Amino acid sequence: MFEDFLNALQNFRMNKMRTFLSLLGVIIGVASVIIITTLGESATANIRGSFGTAGLDQVSLRSGFMNRRSSSSITFNDDFRDDLWKYIPNLKQIFLVNSASGTISYGDESASASATCVETGYLEMNNVELSEGTFFDISDNVQGAQKVIIGDDLAEALFPDGGALGKNVLFIIQNARFGFEISGIITDGGTSAYIPRGFYIKKISPRDVADSVVIQVTDQNLASDVADAIEEYAEQVTGQSNSISVQSMQSMIEQFDDIMGTVTMLLSGIAAISLLVGGVGIMNIMIVTVTERRKEIGIRKALGATPGDIRGQFLVESATITLFGGFLGILTGIGISYVAVKILDWGFAIKWTACILAFVFSAFVGVFFGLSPAARAAKLDPVDALASE
Repeated sequence: MFEDFLNALQNFRMNKMRTFLSLLGVIIGVASVIIITTLGESATANIRGSFGTAGLDQVSLRSGFMNRRSSSSITFNDDFRDDLWKYIPNLKQIFLVNSASGTISYGDESASASATCVETGYLEMNNVELSEGTFFDISDNVQGAQKVIIGDDLAEALFPDGGALGKNVLFIIQNARFGFEISGIITDGGTSAYIPRGFYIKKISPRDVADSVVIQVTDQNLASDVADAIEEYAEQVTGQSNSISVQSMQSMIEQFDDIMGTVTMLLSGIAAISLLVGGVGIMNIMIVTVTERRKEIGIRKALGATPGDIRGQFLVESATITLFGGFLGILTGIGISYVAVKILDWGFAIKWTACILAFVFSAFVGVFFGLSPAARAAKLDPVDALASE
């Protein structure tokens, strides 16, 4: 077989243009598959990176459509929180959250703001960083302290000259006026604002019903399982599906990965068609090669070569072409993908399994489409072959 390989290389050197045209179809097919899979993998990695790691271990609950219409709906309160602790495993922290929108002002400066009313530990769980001040402590939540933590953009809008920390601002919520002390400034916090939920249920909505529930699980890899368990629990309690809306960033990323994987596979399959087209081209060229080398085949058979030897010779030639084409296609695909990813300013993420599969498939194409020409060469009568020019 090694001798057949060397003979194949010699024949390629003697027919450079024909060999190049044979290689071209395989190179384009393999490169197309590599480009599509690499761009898909890089896009997926880029989007996953944009989510960051914060929130991957969280599950969010909101009232579903059925929950708003049913008398057996679930109420987000302390009793519901106790039930979650009791029936759902792998929970680390559970927070009840409310929202309150209005206008916040200081002196002549004012801005529209939507405050998130949170319990102690919520901001720390979300890895919020303060450039100044402190987070809410337990007493702030229990006593309903009139404190507010605001984003740096909101602080700059209200205090152009700085010095926002410790100042008292006026927050108009549901047409009621409340004074709040700024106890913290969030780094890169934008126009966000947070107040203790204890204040919300004491002064704004004494019903103590949360708008949403945010759960931190013990392991981010369990977030999807916890979300499924909560959905099943809610359906058992209410007798209805979609009684609450359960979302986890981990589940969203997994769904996105599934969609991107399906799209990438579909496009790769379409690109692989060009490999088959290249294989047809190789078969045609190998048939021409067999016709041109009839005398050589006759001589080899006259010297004792068996049909299996002749068949193996031409299969090796066909496979060698596609293996070289596959190798060059992988290099071409990686190169083009790298340039494209850098232009798009993504991180470069290559799927090596796709490279291996494309390379193996190219070899298979060479053997498969080389079978017919090789069989034709093996069947040649040595007398007829020697008599040909």
